[in-house]
Amino acid sequence: MAHWSSVVGRVSFVNCDPLFHGLSERWSILPAPPAWLTGHLLRRDCLVAPIPTADFAEHHSKLQLLPDVGIASDGRVGSVLLFSEKELDDIRDIAMPTDSSTSRKLLLYLLAESGHAPESVQMGPDLDEMLQRCDAALLIGDRAIDEAARRPELVKLDLGEEWKRLTGYPMVFGVFAATLDAPPEELARIHSDLLSQLERFEQDEEWRATVVASTAARSEFNVGRVEIYFREVRNRLDDECRKGLEKFLVEVCGMNEEINWFR
Repeated sequence: MAHWSSVVGRVSFVNCDPLFHGLSERWSILPAPPAWLTGHLLRRDCLVAPIPTADFAEHHSKLQLLPDVGIASDGRVGSVLLFSEKELDDIRDIAMPTDSSTSRKLLLYLLAESGHAPESVQMGPDLDEMLQRCDAALLIGDRAIDEAARRPELVKLDLGEEWKRLTGYPMVFGVFAATLDAPPEELARIHSDLLSQLERFEQDEEWRATVVASTAARSEFNVGRVEIYFREVRNRLDDECRKGLEKFLVEVCGMNEEINWFR
């Protein structure tokens, strides 16, 4: 493998495609599920990785965050969903996937705030099996989008939408983190490159269409659904996103220390 300071982690979902499609070949990409990237980052297999926000809270004393970039939604997210044949008041237990600590914590917080305290059962992310065993099921990423299209009547809660309704802030599901000892000159380079990618995606319609087409081909979702997805999920962290992030870290994760931002 290339030296760790030239390796960048990438989630295996499509939510970071605007940042990674066409990224400079100076960077070696390490694709993995979100929770795996946390381990890769802590072992220094990669310089930077988008990790679940709750994982950052757990390991914040060892990590710093890149500003301006992340995985967030300002309301409906469309890919972090609670499915059930029952209404919320009747849900006794929820099947939880193992691939996102943030979504699990967020769901339990949202339900507690509305007076619900269901039991959590960890399972693989197969909706039919999950609902055979439990009253409800949490799915994230591509599987959530696919199942929502297949069985829209089962969608009971969009977690991004509910967080926005409850707090008034965007929800930051993932953050770009690095270890505290990561070389600052390399962090500055990857931060600049990621921001350049994002700005090109936001401002160049032709390039945006290229990224959307690539994502559609890679994910097997049609171009129209990918366009909607990239409006639901944003990669730019503005001031409101930072406020939402801070609220989630404090209220949901119990992290009272200040965030160590890379400067």
